[in-house]
Amino acid sequence: MSTTENTSAPHTASPADLPLRLVGITKHFGGIIAINRFDLEVAPGEIVALVGDNGAGKSTLVKIISGLYQPTDGEIWLDGKRENFRDASDARSKGVEVVYQDLALVDQQPVYMNLFLGRELTRAPFGTLDRKRMAKDTQSLVDDLDVRIPSAKAALSDLSGGQRQAIAIARATHWASSLVIMDEPTAALGVAETAKVEEVILKLKARGAAVLIVSHNMDQVFRIADRVTVLRRGTQVGTRTLADTTHNELVAMITGLSS
Repeated sequence: MSTTENTSAPHTASPADLPLRLVGITKHFGGIIAINRFDLEVAPGEIVALVGDNGAGKSTLVKIISGLYQPTDGEIWLDGKRENFRDASDARSKGVEVVYQDLALVDQQPVYMNLFLGRELTRAPFGTLDRKRMAKDTQSLVDDLDVRIPSAKAALSDLSGGQRQAIAIARATHWASSLVIMDEPTAALGVAETAKVEEVILKLKARGAAVLIVSHNMDQVFRIADRVTVLRRGTQVGTRTLADTTHNELVAMITGLSS
């Protein structure tokens, strides 16, 4: 198998049913080519890992999918519809949610307020916060994902790093209708907390979510991903199903030793 060959996705969904389809995504910054004709499909209930060294273009690609950057060329399709995001809020309105390393959570607020941050539920006719409903909906979601926290009303500052990460993932799950993107979701966590967060990610898969995860942790990629795609210096080296590759092959693709 050649390094540049892309193995087909292990799904039978038609293009119209795919939460995410990228076609020829290219990004130039002046004379610099940051991403060069990147293609990818992510199916419902599938976890695809995006890997590559620092500077490979992973963050740029995530910013394109999430609306922070507009591609120089190429197409973004969500659920069979071509999209041209104006900005990140536009991408969120179309069902794309991102869990960043900094989590974007507010320590002084309870869990349920963090879940609805910027999208608070209100009661008519005066527009007061519907705290009871938000707490109830949050508790239902964390129970469904088996996120083990004292209560939806617990202060975020009282939670561990793993619990906070799980809340950020739960929030993305609640609002995403097409895709959840995770940027190094366990980079700052210990072994035990990493395992708990990975359990939550796998529960998203079981719920039918489409997940794109950026990770430097190759062991994690093999534990939870269905497929992996490799970027090197802005170029997509190849895409593999995890069952058909090895740690050594992926390292060689990332470093360029297999070219």
